[in-house]
Amino acid sequence: MPLQLEYFKVYQQKLSSLVGEEKAKDIVNRALALVSLGGNDFVKNYYLVPFSARSLQYTLQEYVIYLVSEYRKILMKMYEMGVRRAILLGSGPLGCAPAEIAQHNKLSGECSTDLQAAAELFEPQVDQMVKNLNAELGTEVFISANTRLMHFDMMNNPQAYGFVTSKSACCGQGPYNGLDFCNAYSNLCENRDEFVFWDAFHPSERACRLIVEKIVNGTDDYMRPMNLTTIMYLDSLV
Repeated sequence: MPLQLEYFKVYQQKLSSLVGEEKAKDIVNRALALVSLGGNDFVKNYYLVPFSARSLQYTLQEYVIYLVSEYRKILMKMYEMGVRRAILLGSGPLGCAPAEIAQHNKLSGECSTDLQAAAELFEPQVDQMVKNLNAELGTEVFISANTRLMHFDMMNNPQAYGFVTSKSACCGQGPYNGLDFCNAYSNLCENRDEFVFWDAFHPSERACRLIVEKIVNGTDDYMRPMNLTTIMYLDSLV
């Protein structure tokens, strides 16, 4: 993440050289940032191997507290760099991706309970951190998008959303097409729009469109404190 923030700084410098410092500042202030943090810290770090360095260093509860504190520092840095609106994507269905089902519960087809527990601890603490941070800043800079709940709506009742399955990926290999990434030798479904997941980890294009619809128009069950439509309306008044 520090490298991405450095890239953001370089972008602002290049923008300033093109349009001037004041105009560049205005463009950044009016932009909408999209932030996705936390998921890989569990999947690719804490639970990557049975006795990872982080799992030996922290209990799950301690690790969540640590991650949220680091998340807050990153958001404050973004604010200091001029970000005035940002949508924070949730962790997503960490334990229910085809990769996790294939690795941990290929016989039962159930989600990974460890990763689900991590997400259940992480999401509410991020929401509270965002609420406190916005109160401290005196304005609704950061918006929480509960993409985990958005995913679960589709996963718990895929047929209601026009999907055939929410467990198997369209492209992959092994159980649930959840082993390794999509490549030229993978199994490939005939109609990707019938699958919630495109590959072992990522939602299909159609699933993404449904998620975006919730980000744009969703209730406060999904978007807190407001959805993107409300954000755009309020910002149009400035």
